[in-house]
Amino acid sequence: MSEAHYLDARDLKCPLPVLRARKAMKDVPAGGLLEVQATDPGAPADFEAFCETTGHALEASEEADGVYTLRIRKSG
Repeated sequence: MSEAHYLDARDLKCPLPVLRARKAMKDVPAGGLLEVQATDPGAPADFEAFCETTGHALEASEEADGVYTLRIRKSG
């Protein structure tokens, strides 16, 4: 398994975190992991919807000190 890819989407407002993640996913191999850090309170719900529509798996959604960490496993 390759190492995780990271996306810093802190201080970005909806829909920018998801749009940046969609672009970043192009560089992630099938089965790879993208870890996103975001501060938008809507990010967890946005990424849940993103994964439902793209077929990727939202493996983790955690919050600490106002920063949401989302781990997305690429489908395929």
